[in-house]
Amino acid sequence: MKLYYLPGACPLVSQIVMEWMGLSYELEAVERDALKKPEFLKLNPVGSVPVLVDGDLVLTQSVAILEYLNELHPEAGLHGADVVERAEVRRWLSFANADLHRTFAMIFGVQAYSSDAEIQKLLIDKTSERLRFLFGVADKQLEGKDWLTGKRSIADPYLYVVSRWAHAKEVDLSGMDNLKRFFERVDADPAVQTALKKQGLA
Repeated sequence: MKLYYLPGACPLVSQIVMEWMGLSYELEAVERDALKKPEFLKLNPVGSVPVLVDGDLVLTQSVAILEYLNELHPEAGLHGADVVERAEVRRWLSFANADLHRTFAMIFGVQAYSSDAEIQKLLIDKTSERLRFLFGVADKQLEGKDWLTGKRSIADPYLYVVSRWAHAKEVDLSGMDNLKRFFERVDADPAVQTALKKQGLA
């Protein structure tokens, strides 16, 4: 099993899950400019990571990879014990992927929208406001809980990773004490630290 990644990017979510599951895997770092080269585009025509290669299977998209890992290893208990619990996991996984992650795209790729510095700043400021609102939703969900759904799941490392991005991009998360406790708990997890070290991030 091989995972293609950029350091600190969303493949870290899948890597943390593989560490939690105790899986053996290989990491393959990809330079950003290599994402659009023919060799990598054969793996993922979109030109993005993550890509998971498992035997003859070449799988892209974080959510698909996480669901695949869960199907392979249900004994890890990262996807809920019944249909309602699994629906809640999917709800918060989708929130992290489709709301939080997607919104960060405006900050990471602001140059694609304008070359004007003032317009870029305006876009980043407005995006940061939206991110603060979205993280506030997660903070409220975490009230009285250690994990997003009450149990550790594949949704939690996604929230952790996008929270790392928030810190790096100085998104205002002040006053979100539930989110802060969650982040610190996950960050201190030995398997998470192993994943970070393998990417040269710790």
